[in-house]
Amino acid sequence: MSNTNIIEPKKAVSLLVVIVNYRTPDLTIDCLHSLVDEVRSLPGTRVVITDNASGDDSVAKIQTAIETEGWQDWASLMPLEKNGGFAFGNNEAIRPALNSHHPPNYVLLLNPDTIVHPHALKVLVDFMDKHPQVGIAGSRLEDPDSTVQVSAFRFHSILSELDNGLRLRFGKKFKERWAVVPPTLPQEITQVDWVAGASMIIRRQVFDSVGFMDEGYFMYYEEADFCLQANRAGWTCYYVPESRIVHLVGQSSGVTDPKAPPKRRPQYWFNSRRRYFVKNHGWLYGLLADAAFAFTFALTKLRWLIMGQQSVDPPQFLTDFLRNSVIVKVFVQSPQ
Repeated sequence: MSNTNIIEPKKAVSLLVVIVNYRTPDLTIDCLHSLVDEVRSLPGTRVVITDNASGDDSVAKIQTAIETEGWQDWASLMPLEKNGGFAFGNNEAIRPALNSHHPPNYVLLLNPDTIVHPHALKVLVDFMDKHPQVGIAGSRLEDPDSTVQVSAFRFHSILSELDNGLRLRFGKKFKERWAVVPPTLPQEITQVDWVAGASMIIRRQVFDSVGFMDEGYFMYYEEADFCLQANRAGWTCYYVPESRIVHLVGQSSGVTDPKAPPKRRPQYWFNSRRRYFVKNHGWLYGLLADAAFAFTFALTKLRWLIMGQQSVDPPQFLTDFLRNSVIVKVFVQSPQ
């Protein structure tokens, strides 16, 4: 299942880039193409693509591309036996690398649906080298037309759930302090709570402090959780907009594609959200966060109905949310 070159590379690795593929071989290959010059500019960079048991032609396509393009010196493919989710797919490459005789100084989580701008990785590595107290840093994510995407966030809280449910355009001071998505994106290097896992660099010592990513999350909330654990261990997190990455939103997961009609939110999203609150704040806090969101979201739906405004939420979202709330899952059903 694993490649011995991944565990014990011939050369010391200063940066390990991990790409988790699941049925997106063409996107992954495009991402690898964009990494060629980056690897040349950063000696000691190695890229590992883990395949989360795609069950399609992903493994054959990606392996063929690596061999045809002559990328074997810096890229390798690790087929996995199951689809354990985002954290699992990353950990399977990170764990043997950190346990090797030449562990990397940094690990970069990179989505397969990304195209790396020139020097994007070097900017992150240089920033981390100059700031040893920083544990995690993230890139500026953008659309193909350079429109900036939100990739720097505040931690989830009861107050942020109120904001998520109400969706009011005013209250800038409140939003600056409590909203998960800040009303104004930073234009320069800024300390933040957490950054998007589509391009997130992590110092090796952070793993020593907090362990690997929590595989109890299948997808979503895992990078917020990991940044929170790092924060509690004393590590800071920064947004570094000079590192620019094109992110084809939703192409790797198919859940949040802004160009497609809203889909019903998958079960694992609700499981991840509930896990984040209960794990990090306790069941009572999770219950209050659920209540805050459900009540304010219902008010918003009523406001939209009165104003004749069409909902942009996934189908049956409130019903699914209530069915997966802490009070139902913890007290009515067996915990998952």
